[in-house]
Amino acid sequence: MNSARAARIGLACALLGAIGFSGKAIIIKLAYRHGVDAVTLLMWRMLLALPLFLALAWWAGRDRPALNARDWRDIGLLGFTGYYLASFLDFAGLQYISASLERLILYLNPTLVLLMGVLFLGQRATRAQLLALGLSYAGILIVFGQELHFEGRSTLIGAALVLGSALSYAVYLVHSGQVLQRLGALRLTGLATSVACGLCILQFLLLRPLEAAFVPAPVFWLSLLNATACTFAPVLLVMLGIERIGAARAAQTGMVGPMSTLLMGVVLLGEPLTPTVLIGTALVLAGVAVLARRR
Repeated sequence: MNSARAARIGLACALLGAIGFSGKAIIIKLAYRHGVDAVTLLMWRMLLALPLFLALAWWAGRDRPALNARDWRDIGLLGFTGYYLASFLDFAGLQYISASLERLILYLNPTLVLLMGVLFLGQRATRAQLLALGLSYAGILIVFGQELHFEGRSTLIGAALVLGSALSYAVYLVHSGQVLQRLGALRLTGLATSVACGLCILQFLLLRPLEAAFVPAPVFWLSLLNATACTFAPVLLVMLGIERIGAARAAQTGMVGPMSTLLMGVVLLGEPLTPTVLIGTALVLAGVAVLARRR
């Protein structure tokens, strides 16, 4: 395969992966219309995704060294922060806020990683990075302010939960670097996500009666779509994209995520598309783009 064709395929994979990830919020909001709660909905998503991630972990771990106690400890920690806690807080927050605001808050991950580096690792932020932070958080405040005006206190609850999700995933990003080098991206993703699947299923068993697992048929099919097209497939697509075009260019394609969520929210959920939302989204994208270019 020549380099130009590989680059085109890599770009397509990264774009499709970003769009797949962005569809998650839309599917969750559609499922909530059938009266299901966050604990049950998350359980179904993870239960259906578990065989896929176990297969990924097995495939990526062929002919690799056996895992030791340190590896399992790191996998457990990263699975808890990066996939279980982040997913649960995200699902819970989507009960209160729009899909577009949720995606914008999650898109702040690079800025949260930067802030953690400054606060806890002694790193120094450059002037361009401070500009990126200012643009990103100004955009969030604009969209948040509009939603708060129309939806009231529930917006505070939802935004706080989704911000907690973004923080939890930022912790995963900060601490995953060395583990990725030891285990490989696909193997770590398969194992850590399998741990998170088990935790989500255990959470359901502890907090809900078994009969709560009997959900309306649309919820099951939406969960199956979420587990495959918006969870497992995007992981593989983004990894394939990174392999062909590099992490930096693959990350830049992620900018289509908030816009695709915004458009799908308008078409499928009837969420309003106002000048305020467009301005806020543009500021967030500009801030993250500045930060990505500097990095």
